Amino acid sequence: MIEIRDILKEFGITTNKPALYRQAFTHASFVHEMKNSNGDYERLEFIGDGVLDLVIADIVFKLYPSLNQGDLSKIRIYFVNGNKLTEYAKKYHFDQLLLLGHGQKINGGSNAKILEDVFEAFLGAVYLDQGFNKVYEVVNTIFKEDIKNVPMDVIKDYKSQLQEFVQADTRNSVTYRLVSEKGNPPNTEFTVEVMWDNQVFGVGVGTSKKRAEQEAAKDALSKVAR
Repeated sequence: MIEIRDILKEFGITTNKPALYRQAFTHASFVHEMKNSNGDYERLEFIGDGVLDLVIADIVFKLYPSLNQGDLSKIRIYFVNGNKLTEYAKKYHFDQLLLLGHGQKINGGSNAKILEDVFEAFLGAVYLDQGFNKVYEVVNTIFKEDIKNVPMDVIKDYKSQLQEFVQADTRNSVTYRLVSEKGNPPNTEFTVEVMWDNQVFGVGVGTSKKRAEQEAAKDALSKVAR
């Protein structure tokens, strides 16, 4: 059975604050049921989220000196979205370290959202315990090779990038609405709007609905992914 000390050893961390790392793996349900005084991971998640965003941005910026701001943002978004963070949490067996209340275990246990949050909380603990240089080293160890080998369709698939960006920020879903269809094939021109939160954030025009949706997503990303 894996223990927190195994994770710390994996990343070359020596600490005199073991309680901080236990907190990073403690769900609120455990605190509530066990009357645990060490607290849950939510505050650590907050600081870890900010640190992760900065470090990933720095790594991407240095690895891709020829890419423009928009494309750099797409790569960053790809790696800080919930699905990727859950994937890394499972890779390093964070799911085996979680302290969950009985009720949470019954109601799904360590679901993807919890693993995403715990991953960020762990980075928050590293930052508070070891400082920025060490947490940069840890993030670099976890992400760098994958960032170096990021599929180039990550940059080109604007719809996927927009969906990941919006869900990471608001948990909402993106919808596309056909506004107009003019002309006859093969010269038909489609106009599409992309929206969430009942607001239109981008408009795209293309010779197919799929192309118009990609253009709408690109337009929206140019406005929000800054």
